[in-house]
Amino acid sequence: MKYEIFIAIGFALFGSLIAVAVLKDWRHAFLVPEGYAGLLYHKGKFVEVLRAGRHIRWGQYYTLDAQDLRKASLLVAGQEVMTADNVGLKLSLLVTYQVADPVKAAHETQNWQGDLYNAAQLALRAVVSGIAVEALLGQRLDLGAQLLARVQVAAAKIGINVHAVEVKDVMFAADLKRAFAEVLKAKQEGQASLERARGESAALRNLANAARVLEGNPALMNLRLMQSLTAAQNAGNTLVLGLPGFVPLKNGKVASAAPHTEDSGAS
Repeated sequence: MKYEIFIAIGFALFGSLIAVAVLKDWRHAFLVPEGYAGLLYHKGKFVEVLRAGRHIRWGQYYTLDAQDLRKASLLVAGQEVMTADNVGLKLSLLVTYQVADPVKAAHETQNWQGDLYNAAQLALRAVVSGIAVEALLGQRLDLGAQLLARVQVAAAKIGINVHAVEVKDVMFAADLKRAFAEVLKAKQEGQASLERARGESAALRNLANAARVLEGNPALMNLRLMQSLTAAQNAGNTLVLGLPGFVPLKNGKVASAAPHTEDSGAS
């Protein structure tokens, strides 16, 4: 009797182990992190997209491929391009993107990162080839907008949303860099000379206006002289000066010189 009980218990344990093994093989728990999308496949065939969280699926041959949905940046290293005036430059780009359609990104292309990189390269060559080098340097923000419009179209086809394309670096050849530096220096020196000439012209106009005012109002000349003396005294300076230019006034008007009479002797 005891022997039969042990056999029954053994069969029960064996059956339990088999059941656990079968359940473990048939029950799949998938954990998708926040910021990711899980692409669920059954026997290699796409089934559905699993959002962030824990998911249970029953059956065999299930696999999960996680796609990152967070924003990311792609650096396009320095590319040698020719401008409209045949000047060779090397430019680098920074592309900010985000996976918008993980199914399309995974199934439409073998390597969507490489496709995005190539799209940015081609857009850069197409845009820069139509701009002169001087205009390009002054319109870097506009250049980024033109590149964005071109890259967005190509990226949307593979499920990628491009948020921004920025020109990171503009590199010149050494001789071209020296030439631009000399041109910039000449422009700055010319601007400085122009500003000096404008300042001198303005000062001369002010002096001429002051001279006309003083000529019509002699009292102002005396007032200005007294102000200068007061300022010098307040500064603690001792001044010894003559007043050859002092204009004598009488009742606010220029005093006329006293008449000079000569005594005539009797002849």
